[in-house]
Amino acid sequence: MLHPVLASSTNIFFTAYTQSDFFGRLIILALIGLSLVCWFVLLQKIWQSRDVAKLSMRFLKRFTETKQPILSIDLDSLPKGKNSHSLHPFSAVFKAAKQKTLEILEKNHYFLREAHQKGESPAVFLSSNDLELIESHLIMTVSSETKQLEKHLYILSTIVTLAPFLGLLGTVWGILVTFSGLHAGGSSGSNTAILGGLSTALATTVLGLVIAIPALIAFNTLKSSLKNLSSDLDDYCYHLLGQIELAYRKVEVK
Repeated sequence: MLHPVLASSTNIFFTAYTQSDFFGRLIILALIGLSLVCWFVLLQKIWQSRDVAKLSMRFLKRFTETKQPILSIDLDSLPKGKNSHSLHPFSAVFKAAKQKTLEILEKNHYFLREAHQKGESPAVFLSSNDLELIESHLIMTVSSETKQLEKHLYILSTIVTLAPFLGLLGTVWGILVTFSGLHAGGSSGSNTAILGGLSTALATTVLGLVIAIPALIAFNTLKSSLKNLSSDLDDYCYHLLGQIELAYRKVEVK
């Protein structure tokens, strides 16, 4: 059974819908559709944000506990998402750093081997240009992962603005219908138009605010959470770069 307050609210909006004219009903239906979209995106982004935060904490904990050199760490030994569609930004950054570093080291090893006529394998290091290339690659990876995390978040910001405007449109239209009914005189048809106009005006105002307020709170909360996660990604990116530079940058002796 529905809660008495919820049932009463539903009856109020249903009555407002039945008393409205065609355009008023269209606005109410648009607001209801907007509400469904809002709650779908809101719940999906909240679930995704919590899932990414938990997975990232597990990944960072396991990563800091691993004492192996960075290029020796097996990605499969670190925590993974529930499925292939799960967002895992820290894993993506680590994978990008490892692959790019190995690629450059292999290239440098090849050219050094070609330069030496002997069959020995000389030590391979990373130059300053190599480290800058790895850094730019990681920055692009962080940017790509951040965009994936913010995907569809613009819908909430759009709803925050659009819902009150739709509610205001319904309010103005309802008032116009009310004045039109008053101008028509005291007939039963004009009384119905007046009641319908007032119902449309009040119902659309309430619906617009009821939709916009949770969307605004959710948008600001998610935006703040993603900003913190993006900052942690930047820190992790430079932590990886520091470890790579410490392990593979050639020390020049003067």
